[in-house]
Amino acid sequence: MTEQQSISMPSKYSPNAIEKGRYEWWVKGKFFEAKNDESKQPYSIVIPPPNVTGKLHLGHAWDTTLQDIITRMKRMQGYDVLWLPGMDHAGIATQAKVEEKLRSEGKSRYDLGREKFLEETWKWKEEYATHIREQWAKLGLGLDYSRERFTLDEGLSKAVREVFVSLYNKGLIYRGEYIINWDPATKTALSDIEVIYKDVQGAFYHMRYPLKDGSGYIEIATTRPETMLGDTAVAVHPDDERYKQLIGKTVVLPIVGREIPIIADIFVEMEFGSGAVKITPAHDPNDFEVGNRHQLERVLVMNEDGTMNERAGKYEGMDRFECRKQIVKDLQDLGVLIKIEEHLHSVGHSERSGAVVEPYLSTQWFVKMKPLAEAAIALQNSKDKVQFVPERFEKTYLHWMENIRDWCISRQLWWGHRIPAWYHKETGEVFVGHEAPADSENWEQDSDVLDTWFSSALWPFSTMGWPDEQANDFQRYYPTNCLVTGYDIIFFWVSRMIFQGLEFTSKRPFDDVLIHGLVRDSQGRKMSKSLGNGVDPMEVIDQYGADSLRYFLSTGSSPGQDLRYSTEKVESIWNFANKIWNASRFALMNMDGLKYEEIDLSGEKSVADKWILTRLNETIETVTKLADKYEFGEVGRALYNFIWDDFCDWYIEMAKLPLYGEDEVAKKTTRSILAYVLDQTMRLLHPFMPFITEEIWQNLPHSGESITVASWPTVREELSDTKAAEDMKLLVEIIRAVRNIRAEVNTPMSKKITMYVKATDENVLNTLNTNRMYVERFCNPDELTIDLDVAAPEKAMTAVVTGAEIFLPLEGLINIDEEIARLEKELDKLNKEVDRVQKKLGNEKFVAKAPEKVVEEERAKEKDYLEKRSLVQSRLNELKSM
Repeated sequence: MTEQQSISMPSKYSPNAIEKGRYEWWVKGKFFEAKNDESKQPYSIVIPPPNVTGKLHLGHAWDTTLQDIITRMKRMQGYDVLWLPGMDHAGIATQAKVEEKLRSEGKSRYDLGREKFLEETWKWKEEYATHIREQWAKLGLGLDYSRERFTLDEGLSKAVREVFVSLYNKGLIYRGEYIINWDPATKTALSDIEVIYKDVQGAFYHMRYPLKDGSGYIEIATTRPETMLGDTAVAVHPDDERYKQLIGKTVVLPIVGREIPIIADIFVEMEFGSGAVKITPAHDPNDFEVGNRHQLERVLVMNEDGTMNERAGKYEGMDRFECRKQIVKDLQDLGVLIKIEEHLHSVGHSERSGAVVEPYLSTQWFVKMKPLAEAAIALQNSKDKVQFVPERFEKTYLHWMENIRDWCISRQLWWGHRIPAWYHKETGEVFVGHEAPADSENWEQDSDVLDTWFSSALWPFSTMGWPDEQANDFQRYYPTNCLVTGYDIIFFWVSRMIFQGLEFTSKRPFDDVLIHGLVRDSQGRKMSKSLGNGVDPMEVIDQYGADSLRYFLSTGSSPGQDLRYSTEKVESIWNFANKIWNASRFALMNMDGLKYEEIDLSGEKSVADKWILTRLNETIETVTKLADKYEFGEVGRALYNFIWDDFCDWYIEMAKLPLYGEDEVAKKTTRSILAYVLDQTMRLLHPFMPFITEEIWQNLPHSGESITVASWPTVREELSDTKAAEDMKLLVEIIRAVRNIRAEVNTPMSKKITMYVKATDENVLNTLNTNRMYVERFCNPDELTIDLDVAAPEKAMTAVVTGAEIFLPLEGLINIDEEIARLEKELDKLNKEVDRVQKKLGNEKFVAKAPEKVVEEERAKEKDYLEKRSLVQSRLNELKSM
């Protein structure tokens, strides 16, 4: 606070008022921009790019808040921080949204054509990108907008083409057949998001496939008998004793007359149905995989419009459902249909036309995954491995990589990175390259686009200027330091970034992966539209402020765990922020114009002064260590306890004694300590609650421009005083004990009482006499006796603390029997604590393996509990002898 500045904090805490305009001030001041400062160590995070399909939800708020905490802290610690923002084009989801919008206007993408449709989609992108930036601002995210990227911008598109062409030339991208979702009504492929599943009353058709050798038959069941025309095998489980002798034999396909083998595959569920299933590789995604494993022919028996083709024989030209009826009749006539069993099952329908979706064999582009996965797995066995937090998620990642299948990367969409492959119009020759061949008029580009995850997999390095490996940001900020994401996309995104990063940069894309869970409602249910339990983070901010929401999200769970949303908890954090506000206003109102250069911690300090400085040091050490391990829930607890309990409830109350007294030297020291502790506390809290801390800090005596670039607190050993901390602990215990006794017998603090304190030794006696004013101020006795030899008065309430006994002779208010019962309860509690700690210390493994500091702490506890137990037992004996 400069000479011209004055306290501008309103009397009431209003998040909306203090947050208004602050973010714009930060951005205008360029506090979040990476500086390319060679004197500082770089630290970088790339944001998991949100899809431009809508507005951000609570999961986004949680994910980005964690990143903001990390980057704000690192910036304050002196790193040159880059937190790179950006968004994902989200091919499937965005195209579906735009097509939905067009349908509401009575149009389809085919009415517009590819170019006009893409123009409409870009308009959608700009609209929703603006919404997302507004939400980032409302959350207070410290993003470097000068480097914002989009997965379809020219730089990233160049990177995508480079990767596709490179993998193709290495033989790691190939073209092959695959099962897709097909809409026979509109004759288009569908993405998974365009398929709506509905429960439909259907049937299981049980039939017999006769063995070729005439020795019997094998029973199978299907819900789609029309696809049997494309069967190329019958499969059983290799461990199924019923069929082991049949494996390798053949059956004759009814109606068709084609011989097909009986194969063994672990895909088959022995307990389901007869334990034998028909395999139709061209009409079922699971059968397709089985067919690949057994080199089965793929027999496609339908046309694109859902009618049967020439491979269907006499059923050619029939609609698939009419064919079903006719085949069922023919099977009955042949005597091979055993029974028809009614069956309610989930059937995919086209979101666009309502038609039943047909799994359909189509030619697609694939990435050959085995060599890429092997390199990624090998990385985890090296010193440069990616560190998963929590560590258990590394097993999840490795299990998937070890069992990975080739990746189908083509999508039948218009919105996305168009596949850089061209087909010669006459010869059918395939050309793959960055640009069309020179005689482009003779070539036609593949109409498909790449899977969204293909470009997202390049995000950590494509955003930094790659494939230009000399790009300044790529050289300085890649690899990144940390990725923050949910466990639900380890397979989709994290794994793909790792193997693509290794393949194209020879480096891991990030040092650490911090995994969080999902945000659930207060009952633990997943948030969804159908349940109506979703929470809009922007509405929460409107009501309670960004700081309250951020603190709740970041401290409400441990790494890897789900988070239950609770309005009550957010409200309680608003109360915490309000407490901070009021405490800060009190401190600032008592600064008396103190300037930054006048802050002096070298003067004579009270026990409270020494204690709060010691506790501050401990909190700085704890918060820094825990934050470096991403234990933000524990950081939150440490900050909450220090701010609410130590600073607000105790130190500020004790500081009022010198502040309202006549000793000007003591006043000056107290003001300096208040200013220093509040400044350091705001810095510790800033990454979690950026708005309120900046507002308070701007009113404090300071020498910087913004708390965002103020230095992170460090432990100052010369300010620690373990003796003062012990003395303060004693005083707090005494004051709390007296308050508890008063509450128990309904004696208000305003009513004066007689009070005796019996010290166990000279050190305790000296401490209590030196700090007598605190006991008098906070216990309100009319008569206070502190001595080594104090006789317990009759009919007195008793409290035992470390180093002292307290007697409050409350004549007429105490019931001897009730006091005995209370002390017996206290004795029982102490007996249990003594038993617990002695068992621990009696465990040789614990004493040998635990850190020396931990063992010493347990021994100190044992000594304390034994002393207290002895005192409680003595007092009980006295009361029982009355």
